[in-house]
Amino acid sequence: MQNAYNARMDKMRFILYFGSLFFLTNGFAISSRAQYKNSEVLTAILSQASVGPAQQVLKDPETYRLQIIYTQIDRNKKGKPTFTHHAYLVNPNNYFNPASMVKMPLAFLAMEKLHQFSNPGKNKPRVPGLNRDTHVAFDSSYPRQTAMRKEASAPAEIPTIGHLIKRALLISENDPYNRLYQFVGQGPANKLLQAKGYSSVRITRQFMGFTDLENRHTNAVRFYNAKGQEIYSQEPGFNRDSFSFPSPILIGEAHINRKEELVQGPFDFTRHNSISLADMQKMLQAVVFPTSVPKQNRFYLSESDRLFLLQFLSQYPSETNYPKYDTAVFFDSYVKFFFQDSGHRMPTGVRVFNKVGWAYGFLTDVSYVVDTINRVDYFLSATLYVNSDGVVNDSKYDEETVGFPFLRELGRLVYNYELTRHRAFKPVLNIQGIQYEKRNPTDNRPAIREADN
Repeated sequence: MQNAYNARMDKMRFILYFGSLFFLTNGFAISSRAQYKNSEVLTAILSQASVGPAQQVLKDPETYRLQIIYTQIDRNKKGKPTFTHHAYLVNPNNYFNPASMVKMPLAFLAMEKLHQFSNPGKNKPRVPGLNRDTHVAFDSSYPRQTAMRKEASAPAEIPTIGHLIKRALLISENDPYNRLYQFVGQGPANKLLQAKGYSSVRITRQFMGFTDLENRHTNAVRFYNAKGQEIYSQEPGFNRDSFSFPSPILIGEAHINRKEELVQGPFDFTRHNSISLADMQKMLQAVVFPTSVPKQNRFYLSESDRLFLLQFLSQYPSETNYPKYDTAVFFDSYVKFFFQDSGHRMPTGVRVFNKVGWAYGFLTDVSYVVDTINRVDYFLSATLYVNSDGVVNDSKYDEETVGFPFLRELGRLVYNYELTRHRAFKPVLNIQGIQYEKRNPTDNRPAIREADN
């Protein structure tokens, strides 16, 4: 059965019917500032939740800091899509820690920056040969920074921005995010995302345990051609701009500090990374359906680069040769929270283009789901907080007993609803343009069993 599935997926290609307008309905557009009215449709779907963790969360959603966005996609007879957004307890003022979700916009911005080297604007030089597959190296330019010259999981151990993006998306590794942050720069990352209309974004830190000042400094970056000649050098960066922080964000009853001491009192998230659920889903929509959002919200990408991002937002670890992940540990649904079942297998014909985050008891998934067999597609995004003991940063959270089961049940409810939802015109959702890889069965390299993610 698995071989038949792989053969069928090899023949599939991905067609996305792009709409020219961002469709507003159900009383709201995706906005980083709006507090939304609960959708009757989504409320009815949630009322079907089975007894257990799902009911536990839904009976006390404030404690779990629950937020959900479900977006229906309908098309006219010409295939043009419209988007109907349904919200449940969505409030941008209700902070959640995005954790690894910040890897998604950094991957998008890194790809955009590379594209601009080959398609520069006015008065900017073009850098021939600089793309996602170009050899890259990182220097150590400030105290506590680390250099990178080789990449053990890459072909010939040659690091590239493309390979870093793969690692950041496939199983959500942390060091690739740090390198993308260093390449894009703290200041430019925030300025660019704000200029694109993602006003909730505040990306302040790498996953390195750095101080605020250390996070403002970023490494020098160098690119080399196939002959080992340097073709571009990026000087060390420093962000001189100040951040505007809101009122203190204090969560929990106690926390573990940097000295591994238990401190009675809440954990301070005020200066941590922050992105609203609405902005994260809109970013994903901007890459999946570029012309469905205003030009301001889009990322400046070549079609090849856009498909590359889509590939690794949806490709499974079992299909990937570099890095070669141990699929017993990093199974296909490992970062597909809405489809994590006990067998760790994805439904036949389903691809999920998504990014997840989990840290400090916060669990988040922002997904675009495609079922090519049943011809349905939709967006689903959710975040919740599962920390019943109230102690933050102690690595003791209710992810396995509450968080993951809730997200799995939410995914099941929405997916089953989509299977029965009436559509005037059922789309033809053939996966065209994305060429998924196949694991080489003769590759004897040891598989990666541990990763910092």
